[in-house]
Amino acid sequence: MDSSADYFADPAVIDDPHSFFDSMRSKAPVQREPYHGAIMVTGYEEIFDILRQKGAFSSCVSVVGPIPPLPFESDGDDIREQLEQHRESLPWAAHLVSFDGAKHTAHRALLTRLLTPRRLRENRDYLAALADKVIDRFIDSGRCEVHSQFAHATSTYAISDLMGIPEADRAELLTLLGAPPSQIGGDAQHKLGPDPLVFLEQRFLGYLRARQEHSGTDLMTELAQSRFADGSTPDVVALAQLARFLFGAGQDTTARLLSMATLILAEAPALQERLRRDPDRIPDFLEETLRFDSPTKVIYRLALTRTKVGDVEVPAGSVLALCLTSANRDPKHFEHPERFDIDRVKVRDHLSFSVGIHACLGAPLARLEARTAIERLLDRLEGIRLSEAQHGPPGKRHFNFEPTYSFRSLSDLHVEFSRR
Repeated sequence: MDSSADYFADPAVIDDPHSFFDSMRSKAPVQREPYHGAIMVTGYEEIFDILRQKGAFSSCVSVVGPIPPLPFESDGDDIREQLEQHRESLPWAAHLVSFDGAKHTAHRALLTRLLTPRRLRENRDYLAALADKVIDRFIDSGRCEVHSQFAHATSTYAISDLMGIPEADRAELLTLLGAPPSQIGGDAQHKLGPDPLVFLEQRFLGYLRARQEHSGTDLMTELAQSRFADGSTPDVVALAQLARFLFGAGQDTTARLLSMATLILAEAPALQERLRRDPDRIPDFLEETLRFDSPTKVIYRLALTRTKVGDVEVPAGSVLALCLTSANRDPKHFEHPERFDIDRVKVRDHLSFSVGIHACLGAPLARLEARTAIERLLDRLEGIRLSEAQHGPPGKRHFNFEPTYSFRSLSDLHVEFSRR
């Protein structure tokens, strides 16, 4: 696919982003696209350098990029003051992913202290039992729609248990989070608004206020009782924003990773058998899945001052699209990037969880959830294969992806199998 396509609007790019990024990167690792004025950064080194910098770029547009445009006209070579005047009107402004500076550091620390290695290890037995329970629901049929029946269900129930969401609420939340954009209606229009998680606001405020009155042993209790590093008490509304962001992000990325991992396994019978014989290689398999087809295609930054990226002058106010999917297949960094290879020397070098101060703090949890789920799937199913009725025969496969320019998400994945 030629890089002259509109990345943000052309449906063909949704189906095959790799060809688009390969074409763009081969011309130049940094260039401005003509449709929305975003500066597309496709080279590994260039993206890595941007993510490691502090102060030159803002994460205020991290999720939405150049659409919608900024609520102000950039003026001069330093727009930091302008941004602060308009920050609250930007989409996702209420959530950690869009914070900068001291506010980001303080709020991120509240969650970092909760997601400890010990807590994750203690949760592993539950994750295995959960995966088995989910598999029990479809194993007798010999077929499964992976995204909804396995990946989404497993990841949503996992983060619900870790956070301490009441069991009576979990099935409802699974349904609310699971509706793709084409099926959203009525009360779920939040997904298209400035705060896509607003439907969780009152619910999570209630959870946290209940924990402030009656303590438990879950993550939500610790969050309700948390303090900033200076000893001050966070506002309960701010804590609820953190909780609903952790809940939404905690299930979404893992679900997309599990769906893609299952797709890759379904096309590779020998790899299935190899991982059954040596399950200790499942982590390498998942890292290569993250590199090969990342759950997040692009994240965005706003240039706060006039700067330079690579050989390109970047005016203040420019939106930069950091194409993680492209970086993960940059031949300057990865040998034969088009090959799926769990023995790759740099198997953990991918940028799928970002790097620097905004690196995904839930990455260890996503890795643990995905590893446990794939272990149970391989242990209980064999001969996992794609449904030709749904996806076509080998050589003529077709898949449906959610129509989003930021994320790589299968709408559905139909597999067949035998019980082991």
